[in-house]
Amino acid sequence: MQIRTLDGDDPATIDLLLPGFRETMRQDLPDDPPVSAALLARLLQRRRGADRLILAAVDPDGVPAGYVKLGLDLGTGLDRAHGSLWVFPAYRGRGVGRALVAAARAELRERGRGILLVDAPHTPAAEAFAAAVGGRRVTTNLRNRLHLAGWAADHTGAPDPAALGVRLVRWTDRCPDDLVEQYARVWARTDAAVNGQAGAAGVTAADVRIAEQQALDSAHHQYAVAAVDTAGAGLLGYSTLFVRDSPMADSGQTMVLPEHRRRGLGTVLKTSLIDWARSENQHLALLQAWNAADNEAIRALNRRLGFRADQQWSTYRVAT
Repeated sequence: MQIRTLDGDDPATIDLLLPGFRETMRQDLPDDPPVSAALLARLLQRRRGADRLILAAVDPDGVPAGYVKLGLDLGTGLDRAHGSLWVFPAYRGRGVGRALVAAARAELRERGRGILLVDAPHTPAAEAFAAAVGGRRVTTNLRNRLHLAGWAADHTGAPDPAALGVRLVRWTDRCPDDLVEQYARVWARTDAAVNGQAGAAGVTAADVRIAEQQALDSAHHQYAVAAVDTAGAGLLGYSTLFVRDSPMADSGQTMVLPEHRRRGLGTVLKTSLIDWARSENQHLALLQAWNAADNEAIRALNRRLGFRADQQWSTYRVAT
């Protein structure tokens, strides 16, 4: 096997990896809709404030056997890279995963990063592989699904926005110019780490515009709903999701300023967002959302909205 470094923003990389990744998802996640080129492009593209390292194992005929994708926050003082590793079904049990881990370790050592974090479905095979390469599980996340057939916004128990002293503002793809600075300030207070992406501290309006364009570059349309205080305190929170050429959409962030939590704003925002996005996209049948297994507040919110956890994914830490 040869290890190649690929550019995740190059359409040729998507063309090369899509057949193997699509077959992997078909076997490993059979209940998911078929993987689209847009989804893989979104997974592999560079993001705001972060670099992207993609290493592929390629057989002698030039056919990819698997790849590792890592996000590297470009902030100062960071010693890690975080992403995922996939070995395509036809090449499993042939040392491809170990070769990719070895290549990733070597690349990260050259960059002065001592920690490799890799996400994978929580299975006995993943546990065994992590142990074999010296890894240990450090956290577990839940994948949640909401089936939209029969879903009704009036069943979530969302309060009336007016009773909370807010008005809802919604947009697609581009935050209104008069809100973008406030949106950036709220985003900057995000208190949950995002896999392989830049830390939230110091987010600016320019960063918001970069992130919006990156979504469009991968054929994803962002839907967003924000809560704005009617007494003049500004934007108090927002919720986003991303729609592509698939019956499944992905939840983005739901962020409410800490001093305004436990009032029902999260329920209002996500209920409004889901109802609106579904009405605008008749092809949508399923929403996907992720949260840490120990984040009981988000788990409770998702349950109120009708999401059900259907799979666990774990993050494994491997020293380089």
